[in-house]
Amino acid sequence: MKYTRIIQFLAVVSVAVCGCTTPAAENATHLPIPTIDAAATVGYFYVGGHYVGESDARIKEGAMYVEVLRPRRLAHRYPLVLIHGAAQTGTNWLGTPDGRQGWAQYFLTRGYVVYIVDQPARGRSAWHHGVDGELKAVPAPLIEKLFTAPEEFGGWPQAKKHTQWPGAGLLKGRVGDPVFDAFYSTQVESLVSNVETQKLVQSAGAALLDRIGPAILLTHSQAGAFGWLIADARPQLVKGIIAVEPFGPPFRDAVLGDGKARAWGLTDIELTYDPPAATPDEIGIVQQKQPDAPNLYPCWLQTEPARRLTHLIPIPIMVVTSEASYHAVYDHCTVRYLTQAGAHVDFVRLEDIGIHGNGHMMMLERNNMAVASVIVRWADGAIR
Repeated sequence: MKYTRIIQFLAVVSVAVCGCTTPAAENATHLPIPTIDAAATVGYFYVGGHYVGESDARIKEGAMYVEVLRPRRLAHRYPLVLIHGAAQTGTNWLGTPDGRQGWAQYFLTRGYVVYIVDQPARGRSAWHHGVDGELKAVPAPLIEKLFTAPEEFGGWPQAKKHTQWPGAGLLKGRVGDPVFDAFYSTQVESLVSNVETQKLVQSAGAALLDRIGPAILLTHSQAGAFGWLIADARPQLVKGIIAVEPFGPPFRDAVLGDGKARAWGLTDIELTYDPPAATPDEIGIVQQKQPDAPNLYPCWLQTEPARRLTHLIPIPIMVVTSEASYHAVYDHCTVRYLTQAGAHVDFVRLEDIGIHGNGHMMMLERNNMAVASVIVRWADGAIR
């Protein structure tokens, strides 16, 4: 794992990049509206999907909405594809709940073409009753606990370090605060089944790359599984994967439960291993007797000799984890698993490079641009 190299490389990043809000913005009832750079062109299209049903009542299942932002001056060979996590849509990347600009605008001003998707059966990608699976919503109290005010609940050891959620006053990060209410309004129903979700996104993601050509995938949370799966389907077209607190850890849940999950290690549906595994039961696994450090989860890894994830090995991978998120407990397990399977991973814990206080929704928090600058620095250096 090239952890030392990436920390040395990113040490030059200035953490003084300001993603801060003013007190007036934090307390305003009418929050400001983020805008797209006037120099950019904006468009959209749909990819993927297939027709189902009888001839006189056919509908299209699995099509994915894609928004594209093009800078006036292109500075990078490969575009960024931004893929949101559970309960979210592509709006996560377009602005923050207190009205500041989002990561999409930041990448755009750095000369990237940016593609932003709404997962199939989510947001502007149609969900069809009787065809697509059951939906679920995330209740506001769980959002408070996991994303916006974890320091008040202490659900994991690192939670108390959370300081970067925008807002002010006694209701900061809680129902009734204008910033929280703006954020919770963006939360939508998503498919209950991880298997169904991953199949739909892998297919639509492959169709997107077939249309636009080689690209860099930037995934968040639930979408972490999609990065590995799209790369597995189109390894020649994925030039890098930036996994921001990816879906994990391998094989079992942690922090939020202890149930079996992700039968294929990183995903719930099949990944390509060498030697091949006909079923996930053929992948031998063992748990660490002791975690790597206090307050970390003991990882489930493959028994040796480990099968290799052949399609991921040539692809530069970055995993980014914040200081105070529940992912701080276990993202190292995902990195260990990838490395054991032959992938080359640069693992960045933000606190190790001087960026403190972030939670799981770091792209929306007060210092969001400081985190985005770390990602761009890595991409500039690691992806050719």
